[in-house]
Parts: sequence; structure tokens; C-alpha cells
Amino acid sequence: MNDNNADQSGMTRRMMVTQSAALAALLASGIAMGDERIERSRIAMSKLIGERAIEDGGITLKTPSIAENGNTVPVSVTVDLPFTADQYVKAIHLFAEENPTPEVASFFFTPLNGKASASTRIRLAKTQRVIAIAELSDGRILRTANDVKVTIGGCGG
Repeated sequence: MNDNNADQSGMTRRMMVTQSAALAALLASGIAMGDERIERSRIAMSKLIGERAIEDGGITLKTPSIAENGNTVPVSVTVDLPFTADQYVKAIHLFAEENPTPEVASFFFTPLNGKASASTRIRLAKTQRVIAIAELSDGRILRTANDVKVTIGGCGG
């Protein structure tokens, strides 16, 4: 069979190579888009925390391991530290690495709150990692993350 002859399905070798190249380009652009979204998430987090060191743990982040619908994913986050006038959680920020806009929610606290805890529902574009970052009054940053598998995307995904 030469290059212009079609096989039994009617596809020539040239058509097959062209379609294979197009599929490879499409897959590569999807990978690049994922990398671009994760980079956008890292930039958003670095704007928030700057050069401060991050401590893993100290935060309880509850998310479902599988979300049937990415439009309404329940999330709760708690930082179990005693609140005093000088030592308290200033803010908790939620990020979704693969969302078009990675900054999902921020909750702000004062010493009068007595406790740092919040619950909400968020949208997730697709299966990804949800990250919680807590800013403490002494400048420390705490972080934790959960992976959430999304079966139906919520951000047009």
C-alpha cells in the first residue's frame, strides 16, 4: 500500500499521521494548560505568603475524596490553636490548583472569634488538590492539602 492508498477503513497513512499529530498536540496543550493553572495557583499563594516559611500540618481540612458534582463540593477547615490577644489565626485561605481562578475562599479572624473554623461549598473544575493555608498573628504560615476526585466538573470542566 502506498501513501495515497486507503486501508479498509478509508484512512490513508498521511491522514493517520496528521490525525495522530493533531491528537498529540491536543494532549500536550491539555498538559500545558494544567501546568499553567498550577503555576497560576503557586503565584497566587506566593503573593499571599511572600518569603515566609511554610509549616505543613496544624490545619484540619475536610473534603470528600470523591465529589460527584464539582459545582458544590463541601469543605470545612479548622485550626486548633488557642486564641489570645497576641496569638491567633488571622486568616485561612483555600486554593484549588486546577481551577481557572485558584483562589477559592478566604476567611478572616480576630482574637474575639476565639476559634478558627469555617465551612463552605466550593466549585472544582476537575480532579485536583485543595490547599488550605492559615496565617497566624505571629507571622507563621500553616498548610495542608487534600486530593478531591471530581466526576463532573463545576467550572466549565
